[in-house]
Amino acid sequence: MFPSLLNPTGKTHLRIKVTTKQPKTEYINTLDDGTIKIRLKAVPEKGKANEELIRFLAKELWVKKDTIEVISGATDTVKLVRIG
Repeated sequence: MFPSLLNPTGKTHLRIKVTTKQPKTEYINTLDDGTIKIRLKAVPEKGKANEELIRFLAKELWVKKDTIEVISGATDTVKLVRIG
């Protein structure tokens, strides 16, 4: 679903808007400004939602979890994520 978003020559940055405490973790859509909307099953406590987001992105993008980092918005619903 997302692999075409990755920059093959370096790091990729994604702006992601999350909604937590949902029935399941899933991609919803991409907004006009490029922000990706994702629903997360996890609760926003003690980094659980960020951990689930990283697991989800790693699976969908076919990359290792340790190559994904939330660099902005760790406690917000809008996050900047670096991959690579």
